[in-house]
Amino acid sequence: MLNDVKVIICGKEYKLKTSESPNYVFALARTLEAKINELMNSGSGSSPYSASIMVALSLLDDLNKANQRLDSIRSQTKEYVDEAGKNRIERDSAQKEIDALRAKIAQLETTIKIKQLKESIDDKT
Repeated sequence: MLNDVKVIICGKEYKLKTSESPNYVFALARTLEAKINELMNSGSGSSPYSASIMVALSLLDDLNKANQRLDSIRSQTKEYVDEAGKNRIERDSAQKEIDALRAKIAQLETTIKIKQLKESIDDKT
C-alpha cells in the first residue's frame, strides 16, 4: 500500500507516494534539510540547489562505501560458511573413523578374552 506524504524541504513542498511510513519519510526530509542548511550556513555561500547537490554526492559516497563494506562482509561470511562446511565434513569423517576404531578395539578385546579363556581351559586339562 502506498502512502501519500507531503514534505517541505528548504521551503519547497514535495508530494511523495511511498510504501514507507509517513514518520520515516518526515524524518528523512528533516535530516536532508538539516544537511542542506548546514552546508548553506557553513560560509560557502551555497544556494539550496548547490548544497543539495553536495549533500547528494556525500550521501552517494556514504552509500557506496557502505555497499563495499557489505560486499566485504558477504565475502567473509561465504568464506566462513565454506570453511565450516569443510570442517563439518572432516569432523564427520573423523567420527566415522573413531567409530570404526572403537568397533575394531571391541572386536580385538573380545578376541583376546576368547584366547585367554581357551588358554585357561587348556591349562586346566
